[in-house]
Amino acid sequence: MDRMLYIAMNGAKHALLGQATNSHNLSNANTVGFKTDLDEFKSLPVYGPVLASRVYSEDTRVGTNLNAGPMMTTGRELDVAIQGEGWLTVQATDGSEAYTRAGDLRIDSVGLLTTGAGHPVMGNDGPIAIPPAAKIEIGADGGITIMPPGDPLTAPLLIDRIRLVNPPAGAMAKRQDGLMGVKPGTEVVPDAAVHLASGVLEGSNVNSVDSMVRMIQYARMFETQSKLMQQADANGEATNRLLSLS
Repeated sequence: MDRMLYIAMNGAKHALLGQATNSHNLSNANTVGFKTDLDEFKSLPVYGPVLASRVYSEDTRVGTNLNAGPMMTTGRELDVAIQGEGWLTVQATDGSEAYTRAGDLRIDSVGLLTTGAGHPVMGNDGPIAIPPAAKIEIGADGGITIMPPGDPLTAPLLIDRIRLVNPPAGAMAKRQDGLMGVKPGTEVVPDAAVHLASGVLEGSNVNSVDSMVRMIQYARMFETQSKLMQQADANGEATNRLLSLS
C-alpha cells in the first residue's frame, strides 16, 4: 500500500484522538472543580535501514491544567472552595487516597460526608462521618462543627477536620477516574496553609471558546487527512492503469 495512505491514516486517527480529549474537556465545562486535560501533537520520524523518509504525527497527553476555575457564590453551608493552592483529600472507589477541588459536599444516606460525585471526604482518621445535627459549619481550616439537635444552648462541637493538602504540582497527575493522584514515592501531608471558603464553589477551568475553536481545527484536520487518503487511492488507480498499458 502507498506510504502516503499510511501517513494520512495515522493523521486521521490522531486527529480523532485529539478531538476526543477536546470533547471531554468541553463536556465538563460546567463540572465543579474540573481541570482541563492538555495534549499536543508530536512529529515522529520513521527510521529504516537508511534515512528517515517518512514522518508520522502522534497526539499525546502532556498533563493537566491545574489553574483555579472561577468562584461561584452559592450560600450553601456544605459548599466549599479552596482559596489559592491546595486540594481536598477524598477516598477513591478503589480505596486509595486521591485529591479534588470539587467542594460540592453532601451527606449520604449513612452519614458520610462525600463530594457530589460520591467520593468520601477524608478527615484526620479516615472518611468523615456526620452525626445528626441542627446546623453544620465548615471553617476556613477545614474544621467541621455541628450544633446538636434539640438544645440550642449547647456549644458547637468540633467533630473532625477535612484533610487539606498541597502536593507539588509536578508530582500530580490525573487518574482514570478523573481525580488527581500523586506519583509513587510522593509523601502527602496535611498543610495548614491551605484554607477554605464556605458557601462558594470553584467551577471548571475549561475555556469554552478555546475548546470550540479546537473542535473546528480538529474537524478540518480530519477532513484534510481523509482527502489525502482519497488522493492516495486515486494515485494507486492511475498507476495501475498506466501499468496495464505497458
